[in-house]
Amino acid sequence: MKNSKTTHHKSKNITAPTTPVTKGAAKPQVKTLHPRSKHNQGYDFEGLIAKCPKLSHFVRPNPYGNLSIDFSDPEAVKSLNAAILKTDYQIEQWNIPTGFLCPPVPGRVDYIHYIADLLSVNNKVPKGVKVRALDIGTGANGIYPLLGAKAYGWRFVATDIDPVSIANVADIITHNPDLSSKIELRHQTNATAIFSGIIGSNERFDFTMCNPPFHRSLEDASKGSAKKNANLAANRAKKHADKQAATKSAASLNFGGQKAELWCEGGEQQFLENMINESQHFSQQCLWFTSLVSKSENLKPCYKLLKQLNVDCVKTIEMQQGNKFTRVLAWSYLPETTRIQWAKFRNNA
Repeated sequence: MKNSKTTHHKSKNITAPTTPVTKGAAKPQVKTLHPRSKHNQGYDFEGLIAKCPKLSHFVRPNPYGNLSIDFSDPEAVKSLNAAILKTDYQIEQWNIPTGFLCPPVPGRVDYIHYIADLLSVNNKVPKGVKVRALDIGTGANGIYPLLGAKAYGWRFVATDIDPVSIANVADIITHNPDLSSKIELRHQTNATAIFSGIIGSNERFDFTMCNPPFHRSLEDASKGSAKKNANLAANRAKKHADKQAATKSAASLNFGGQKAELWCEGGEQQFLENMINESQHFSQQCLWFTSLVSKSENLKPCYKLLKQLNVDCVKTIEMQQGNKFTRVLAWSYLPETTRIQWAKFRNNA
């Protein structure tokens, strides 16, 4: 796959992906968004404003003369998201309640594109409603089902423990009736469960996906948000040489987020461990289990646990959006012959 590194592991020999660097060697190639991404050329603010005039309130020239927004302003980020989703994915009236997580669309759709590669057979990406997906913790934004349904025509079951989030995604779907047959919403009533209570005894999914809560506590999440905003403010100050404006922007929360979206007991590592342990009970019902892993140090304990569970195949897909690095961890209990049969049956059904 161009612009990404995928590490394949058999469960009996799982090692972390590495990028060796030698003194005097050329710098490794900077990885960009997925080749199929619509966002590789940056944001076309003029085109976005033409579709969503409200965005014009937040767009200003940066010091280099290019149009941009203040990414520390939550309303600006939300308006940009709504404009992107309408312009590039024909999603109407996307909105989220104040304080809920506002995800960057380019990075989120990259996860979708790399899963499409994971499902590909002979370099042919499967499209249409034959592909069935499960999104764990869809949030009030519902970003993965919305993008997956629009970009590839896949069907999704989207779950969340927060009824407000489920209700908000349902409202988005009412404004996009073509999605009503592609996105099913399910409320997870058991806060300690991930797949249990959601996957029925006779259900099958081509893949599951998740963006786990990153932090261990509300205090940890608050510190993370403060650090993020401080970095945004520092960059803004450096570019504009305006310390006063930078201090002001540092006081606001840019991407927001509620408890279930940002933190859980034990943080990302514990959530991943819980997910992997629970996945074994549905080993024959899902072709691939996948999850984002924000902290690279959380990969090693995941590999160890997956090996203990005799998972047949593990893949690690590295991604980059700007200065942010993340990776997708994917695992399957099914042997390769069964995975091939699954794909053939799906494509011929």
